[in-house]
Amino acid sequence: MAGIWWYGQKKDFDLEKSYAFVKKVTKAANRAGRVRIESHGLENIPKEDGFIFFPNHQGLFDVLVFLESCPVPFAFVIKKEASNVILLKQVIAALRSIVIDREDIRQSLEVINQVTEEVKKGRNFLIFAEGTRSKMGNRLLPFKGGTFKSAVKAQCPIVPCALINSFKPFDEKSIAPVTVKLVYLPPISYMEYASMKTPQIADLVKKRIEAAIEEYGGLE
Repeated sequence: MAGIWWYGQKKDFDLEKSYAFVKKVTKAANRAGRVRIESHGLENIPKEDGFIFFPNHQGLFDVLVFLESCPVPFAFVIKKEASNVILLKQVIAALRSIVIDREDIRQSLEVINQVTEEVKKGRNFLIFAEGTRSKMGNRLLPFKGGTFKSAVKAQCPIVPCALINSFKPFDEKSIAPVTVKLVYLPPISYMEYASMKTPQIADLVKKRIEAAIEEYGGLE
């Protein structure tokens, strides 16, 4: 973690190097925790940078699943309440991720605008559309339309992602090996959602993720 902290403090920020180091540490941590990450649909990740992943949210382990699985660097938006968790705190700094205070409307709008501008410049982000983690296993909470405002303003591809059993490593009191699945679904281009309102986009993404969770055995 000291190494991740060091990357977070560097003035000459190099996203590729920071991401590679964080990825290496994450893989080691996941192996130590006996967690296996099973990735599907990697070919659906856009070839050009400047897109946003929208997965379901199952808990603190979700970001670590993406960090091991995803071959391209990304930053993420995380709620203030989770920003001081050990390891996540260091990762936030190392990847220049963004903390959002959902109780502060002005700050939330600033985050939307910041993500929009960074995506336009070619950075990739991860945003949890439920806003808070589901406590119902692999079943989803409603997706919030407002979380898609950055994508609409940036006119970027939306990549729905299905997390399956990501709640198990931290929630279940067991040392048994766990397999967590991450399914990257085909991206939704701006042309496909340009005429839709954000609640409609939220419903579309949620339905695609729910279908993937069922397809990959998450609702057995």
